[in-house]
Amino acid sequence: MSLVPTVKRRIRRLGGKGEELLQRVLATVGFAQSDSQISADSQKYWNDTRGERWRSDSHWHDASVFASDDLWSRIGRTHLELFQRGARTVQFDRPWNRVVEWGCGGGANAVHFGKLAGEFVGVDISQETIDECERRVAEHADTPFRGVLIEVAEPERAVAEIGTCDVFLCFYVFELIPSPEYGERLLKIARDVLAPGGVALIQIKYDEGRFWTRSRRRAYRRSVAEMTTYPIAEFWQLAQRCGLRPETIELVPKNELDERYAYFLLSRP
Repeated sequence: MSLVPTVKRRIRRLGGKGEELLQRVLATVGFAQSDSQISADSQKYWNDTRGERWRSDSHWHDASVFASDDLWSRIGRTHLELFQRGARTVQFDRPWNRVVEWGCGGGANAVHFGKLAGEFVGVDISQETIDECERRVAEHADTPFRGVLIEVAEPERAVAEIGTCDVFLCFYVFELIPSPEYGERLLKIARDVLAPGGVALIQIKYDEGRFWTRSRRRAYRRSVAEMTTYPIAEFWQLAQRCGLRPETIELVPKNELDERYAYFLLSRP
């Protein structure tokens, strides 16, 4: 009898925590999946727009996770206030002619940042989500909206379509990407689309150096928000290698949606 199937059956009897343990153990002992495999699984997940879990993960206003109070709107207000604090620190006071949000979701951030932008560009994997974001922005502002549809395997193709921007935003995305190495590609995209002197605010989920907080590297659909994490210092150094200057960092150990978030304000020299 093969040992691996036997171990799988025994761990799965433990329920959800056991399944998570199984996937992390498999990755640790050499069964991590490739970026290409996880990218394909990710593309399938975000293109399947059925079900409540997808709407919640995509941060649509009518998802059940946002039904109890004004949490959906509060997410965007909180991020705008955080960005403005960082902008004052680095004396970033020029007009926001174009704001890009990578992973715009259902518009929780766009409805707030869009009011201050000359143009808002929402980038996402799902056309349905881009359309939802555009509808929400139109309800709150007259700002022109432009959607950019991407594929997980080829995010760099979006650079030419986006153009240059003054502000680059990315919230609740880096934890969903296939791997830490894939995140380097996104940081280089941010560098390429930011105009000199432009500013990015990027949120990551940070690794505390424990087994349960490291990147999982397999089984994407199992728990999409646990795929990729970074030690804080490692992400700071990665941003520098990608040509961005770390300016400030703000930690949020826990909020209403999850835990272990770090917000990096980065500038394009």
